Amino acid sequence: VQLQASGGGLVQAGGSLRLSCAASGSTFSSNVIGWYRKAPRKQRELVAAVSSGGATNYADSVKGRFTISRDKAKNTMYLQMNSLKPEDTGVYYCNFLPVDARRWGQGTLVTVSS
Repeated sequence: VQLQASGGGLVQAGGSLRLSCAASGSTFSSNVIGWYRKAPRKQRELVAAVSSGGATNYADSVKGRFTISRDKAKNTMYLQMNSLKPEDTGVYYCNFLPVDARRWGQGTLVTVSS
């Protein structure tokens, strides 16, 4: 399965973006899948995850602002990001939990200006 993240862009602080992760080649409906963020000068971190049953988990830094969801019929996962902050800037990737190193794609760049 290939994972392709999209939807990033430049947004002002306080704004919103919606990221999408489309799977091709196979389905990921039975997997736990999540959004990871690589911020400048920081290690890549998990920001949100969703199980096959729809249970969600968030990093403390994004709780209350980000919402992860998945559409099994479309084989797509989403990340709705609201009230964005400059510290949310980074490249966002989708991957499984646990991480499958073969599935890192190009990611999608989110830049939040102050």
